[in-house]
Amino acid sequence: MDEIRRQIGLSLGADICWPACYEHIMRKMDLRIPSENGTLRFDVERVSIEPFDLKQPVKYDVVIDRLTHWYHTSREWIKKGIVMNDLYVFNNPWSVQSNEKHTSYAAMMALGMPIPETWMIPPKGYSPNPDLKPTLSRYAKLFDLGKIGENLGYPLFVKPYDGGGWRAVTKCDDLDAFRRAYEDSGTMVMHAQAGVNGFDSFVRCIGFGPQTHSVLYDPSAPLHDRYTREKNFISAAEQEHLRKLTLTINAFFGWEFNSCESLRRGGTWYPIDFANPCPDSQVTSLHYHFPWMVKAYIRWSVFVAATKKPMRKTLDWQPFYDIAKLDLSFEEKLDRYAAIADARFETARFEEFCATHLSQLDAIAHAFFASKECKDAIRLKVAAIFPTHEVDLFTELFFERIQDWRADHPV
Repeated sequence: MDEIRRQIGLSLGADICWPACYEHIMRKMDLRIPSENGTLRFDVERVSIEPFDLKQPVKYDVVIDRLTHWYHTSREWIKKGIVMNDLYVFNNPWSVQSNEKHTSYAAMMALGMPIPETWMIPPKGYSPNPDLKPTLSRYAKLFDLGKIGENLGYPLFVKPYDGGGWRAVTKCDDLDAFRRAYEDSGTMVMHAQAGVNGFDSFVRCIGFGPQTHSVLYDPSAPLHDRYTREKNFISAAEQEHLRKLTLTINAFFGWEFNSCESLRRGGTWYPIDFANPCPDSQVTSLHYHFPWMVKAYIRWSVFVAATKKPMRKTLDWQPFYDIAKLDLSFEEKLDRYAAIADARFETARFEEFCATHLSQLDAIAHAFFASKECKDAIRLKVAAIFPTHEVDLFTELFFERIQDWRADHPV
């Protein structure tokens, strides 16, 4: 049969470790997937940044996008590729650009998720603007931070409405701390959010297409220890609940790669931070969990490229809102939301595809993550962000944690 080439583009920024591992494993797999029109082969290429003619074709079938959330040239090239060339990209760039944490809180509140009470506060400072003074003098009302604090209770959290990487997040234990956080916020528009006081578990659930992976998370630890290696920290029923929460959020916003942070209190899971499209993929933070992430990249990108899965160019929220209006418990609604997500991610088809065509991935990845090539990729990332005298120490630490993963996941 004739060979049909599928092109997978990697649109990268400071990413070092996972692309190297992705490329090595893809080469070792040397995939040949039969199709009606021939044998599918896969080429992987890093996407360059350069001027482009809006009418020029795009060579890729799928692009893994790590730049849209901050680098505009690549974002606009990706948008052009989607609307003109039927390019498939994760995540939806319009959704990444427009749906910040504020929108995500409001939308999931509307769907009935137990989001902590949240207020938006006008900024403390402003950039110069000739229309600013008449606007504020006519319409801005004085407000009392103390009353907002009384309404939310302490401790509360002050954070930018559009979030990102724990930027400017402040825990306020009393009114004085709340006032200091507001005074220090400058021109940022801030949220004040009630704390989930008395929580007993903090879990980050990563969603990648229909794949999910839950990690017990410790935000107070150094970056390389925040993703803990704890096992059996939630029940199977809780794991399924978090899967449904994460996939509902991701399907709603067109974020195929996103993470959802939730706190458990009194047996109820409270989503607190879930607008994280394009989450951390680096071995320096994921360590033990890094192999899962790399394999998730491979499974989802190959599935989408091989099946020519059409990209959802627009967000269709109405089916979710129709469910939200029903006289059902939240758990019953969540089951129905998750069914929409599974349909949009083609979960059953994806799992069958992986079982049929990617069955060798586990063994190849297991061997790769013990290799010199893997360790070299780790070292390159460590050297990029750690002081020189710590490179050997942390390279060994992260490689040893990956060996622990291999021991826990034999093939």
